[in-house]
Amino acid sequence: MKYIDDFRDPATAKALVARIRRDAGDAPVRLMEVCGTHTVAIARCGIRPLLSGVVTMLSGPGCPVCVTPDGYIDAAIALGRKRGALLASFGDMLRVPGKTSSLEKEKGAGLEVRVVYSPLDAVTLAAAMPDREVVFLGVGFETTAPAIGGAIRTAAERGLKNFSVLASVRTIPEAMGVLAADPEVRIEGFLCPAHVSVVIGTDAYLPVARRYGIPCVVAGFEPLDILMGISMLLRQKKEGIARVENEYSRVATSTGNRKAQDLIRDVFVPCDTGWRGIGVIPGSGLRIADRYASFDAERKFDAPVVFAPEGSACRCGDVLKGKILPVDCPLFGKACVPEEPYGPCMVSSEGSCAAYYKYGAQ
Repeated sequence: MKYIDDFRDPATAKALVARIRRDAGDAPVRLMEVCGTHTVAIARCGIRPLLSGVVTMLSGPGCPVCVTPDGYIDAAIALGRKRGALLASFGDMLRVPGKTSSLEKEKGAGLEVRVVYSPLDAVTLAAAMPDREVVFLGVGFETTAPAIGGAIRTAAERGLKNFSVLASVRTIPEAMGVLAADPEVRIEGFLCPAHVSVVIGTDAYLPVARRYGIPCVVAGFEPLDILMGISMLLRQKKEGIARVENEYSRVATSTGNRKAQDLIRDVFVPCDTGWRGIGVIPGSGLRIADRYASFDAERKFDAPVVFAPEGSACRCGDVLKGKILPVDCPLFGKACVPEEPYGPCMVSSEGSCAAYYKYGAQ
């Protein structure tokens, strides 16, 4: 397959759906797509209703905006308000709610927030404004970590003293392990993220498959990628095996991108970190290494990000853990809509609540 149309061929899709239905058991199989991009693609392509009655697709914690705790937003706002920092951020972070406000609301009240399209844009901003402290809001997973690390190294090489990063970087396999061990979720197969796997390699999921006996398949984002990945998961389940398979072999490898991994290891070190709705997961975060401490906004300004469990009617946490579907949240489509989001899963374009709202609940 060389062209995008080949990955959307209706006849092939129909054949894959038929194969999935043949391989399915008597009860619907509970599979989780870990990545937010998969969540949106499944909703946009209408895959969920095609598999109704044989496969239940649960959305996992693979949207970085959705799992960023409100304490992070509060810390960012405080850096702007109390320290006078110019905040540079990806656009989808602006509407994520903190405990009492959001970056968007604060920007409307005068807080200086610039939307950037890459971490290097923030470095360029700092170089152009030597009298201002520029803090980049570095949120993401293993896919974003190399770009954030590259920005920090670039700032170090250029000798910039007015650039720092408020880091909120997480790693996916550790979160998958927590969900795999949760008897309330009852996951029978993971559709593993494509982009993350390109960086970390498909072997990173071996501990999940071996320890918990849950099949894992790395799949791309086109409709046939996803259907093939689901079919591969059901084949494993039918054969009573649990291993890691790679449907996305045209891009992802078993060992990943070594150059990106080296960059991550140079700039970051593993740490415990809090996930919105899930809690603190040991070893699931990346903090800035001591050698780059002067670029760590938390240490530079003594402004730690405080994690505390949420206490609201929003059930984003249960949605992110696959315990409920977005439509099961009492706020969904009523008090929480894309125009007035209550929780982060409705804010992000990759949020499961936003996908359900935009493309329908089925």
